[in-house]
Amino acid sequence: MAEFILEIGTEEMPARFVPKLAAELEGVFAASLDEAMVENGGVKCYATPRRITAHVASIALTQRQEEETVTGPPTRIAYDGDGNLTKAGMGFAKTQGVSEDALFAMETGKGEYLAAKKVVGGGKTIDILPELCIKGIESLSFPKKMHWGDYSFTFGRPLRWLLALLDDQIVDFSLENLTTGRTTRGHRVMGPGPHEVASTTEYFSVIENACKVVIDPDVRKKMIVDEGNRLAGELGGEIVWNDKLLEEVANLVEFPKPLIGDIDPLYLELPREVLLTSMQSHQKSFGVQSPDGALMPHFLTTLNIEPQDVALVKKGWERVLKARLEDARFFWEADCTVEFETWLDKLENVVFLGPLGSVGDKSRRIERLCGKLAEVLGESQSIMPGEIEKYAMAGRLAKADLVSEMVIEFDSLQGKMGGLYAERAGKGEIVSKGIYEQYLPAGPDSPVPSSLAGALVSMADKVDTMAGCFGLGKVPTGANDPYALRRCALGISRIIMEHELDVDLDTLLREAQAAYVDVKWKVEPADALDKLKEFFGQRLRALFTGHGFKTRVVDAALGAGFSDIRTLKARLKALSEFSKDADFEQAVLTFKRAANIIRKQGDQAGQALTGLYDADLFEDAHEKTFGSQLETIAPRFDDLWEHGDFGGLFGLLGELRPAVDGFFDNVMVMCDDTDIRLNRLNLLKALVDRLSRLADFNALQV
Repeated sequence: MAEFILEIGTEEMPARFVPKLAAELEGVFAASLDEAMVENGGVKCYATPRRITAHVASIALTQRQEEETVTGPPTRIAYDGDGNLTKAGMGFAKTQGVSEDALFAMETGKGEYLAAKKVVGGGKTIDILPELCIKGIESLSFPKKMHWGDYSFTFGRPLRWLLALLDDQIVDFSLENLTTGRTTRGHRVMGPGPHEVASTTEYFSVIENACKVVIDPDVRKKMIVDEGNRLAGELGGEIVWNDKLLEEVANLVEFPKPLIGDIDPLYLELPREVLLTSMQSHQKSFGVQSPDGALMPHFLTTLNIEPQDVALVKKGWERVLKARLEDARFFWEADCTVEFETWLDKLENVVFLGPLGSVGDKSRRIERLCGKLAEVLGESQSIMPGEIEKYAMAGRLAKADLVSEMVIEFDSLQGKMGGLYAERAGKGEIVSKGIYEQYLPAGPDSPVPSSLAGALVSMADKVDTMAGCFGLGKVPTGANDPYALRRCALGISRIIMEHELDVDLDTLLREAQAAYVDVKWKVEPADALDKLKEFFGQRLRALFTGHGFKTRVVDAALGAGFSDIRTLKARLKALSEFSKDADFEQAVLTFKRAANIIRKQGDQAGQALTGLYDADLFEDAHEKTFGSQLETIAPRFDDLWEHGDFGGLFGLLGELRPAVDGFFDNVMVMCDDTDIRLNRLNLLKALVDRLSRLADFNALQV
């Protein structure tokens, strides 16, 4: 076994490209080696802003050999009437590189065909690697590729060198003006090179010692965290780590050197959110806080060099950050002199979405929806009657900060600044929290609003956008979702479930539609509402299957209705547990049979089925047992349903099934007597009405 290294040297890549490129190259190269039948111990890729490296620590020097059977033309075409090979048969032998004597007839599902056995593989790995390397490089994807010079090859950034070694041998290939060699380049300042790599065993040593490059992103990240924690500890504080920013910073540098800088304590008067955003968004720096969580007058940045004059570099970073903080202080002080009414007036001139009016119109719709939600939830969420207007106010003021000086400059602070301004203006916790948390959850893994006010404003904002977009026919297609409607549906669903809100989805969607006035819709409201409900069903299906629930179980739970999202997950969990019972499949067949009879025979019953039956019309003992059992279970069913005990409800079905089986085995439902037939159908209807609240048993294919 040998060792292989491929290094692709580039101009500096944006930090967001770096980890993705390493993952892509690793996947493509590993698949290519397997396809080429080259045994290996696995591929590991590393990336920095200036290089992407693929490392195969153990790779075979020759391909694996395999014998395979290849079929050619049908024998009726491959041989003439005298049993001699035709041109088609001889051509097949020549193409496969076998003698004509080695050909044989083979029976297949489509008839008899000419076939040959041949050995594939066995080639030298060093002869195969060039094509695999070129394929790997060309397969790397970028949002936009670029040309340079007069070359036709495109890449995310210009290529500057290629190193490819199999032990001490150069794997020879070319891309445009670049030919592979054993030369690498190092850190632009600390170890520029060029540096020769005699063999793969020396590569990582050369990179670390001569090039002064930390090639492993995980090591770079650990260096930043460890040194940052040490420096902050010396000041009696701790770093305010941000995982997304840490990932970015680790991929901006090849030699991370954390440095603590100072800021004027004057700026600590600014809100925490403003200070951290100024540090993180513009200077890629982290805040420092004391053990009690208060920000300290320091920040942590990461250099890409070991500076000769640390004090000079530190002073430069402090000067640049001071300018940003000075801007932030100016915006804060300016905004604090403005009344919310001034911002609300400005919202009338900010377009929300084409025919859907201004952001001012949207804020009034959110106000209406928040008030409705607070009124509906009322006692169940301990909302006092006098507080309903506070929730409505949170909706009305939710978008006001979009025209504030601070948010115009730092758009990532929208919502948060509005909440801070509302708190400062004495609007109360309901209003300030509702505004502050309105954009949560920001994604599938981010938290939902912690406050009820934030939950209601977030839901109102999202459902308003969804109702408007669906009314205009702006429905997501494929990966295209410019208005993040999938995220809106998922966010609303998560909020309802995690806050356990007794909100009817159908009512919420209708209220969102009704909040729009004087809008010329492109889709009829009834059709748009149906599409909205179907869209929510799709998102809930994706959510739960993504959490590991079986698709058929999810479909069965959704098929029973999902307007009450609050209890849907509990019902789904209970159904999932029920599906693990040993006699689950037989139970499904039993209850499906009942549902199918009602579905198929209900229209032929002569009158509408109500689920009301007369026990005096029961004739058979099994019919009487079924009816008696159903009467006994009915109040228990209703009580368990009222308390959301879905596990207990599915347990009741287990108790009831023997009686249902006995009924089906011994009683003719569709008998000749009209009254008895109708009574039996209503008996089954009473059962099916309860079953359909738990699950759509027809979706549980067994």
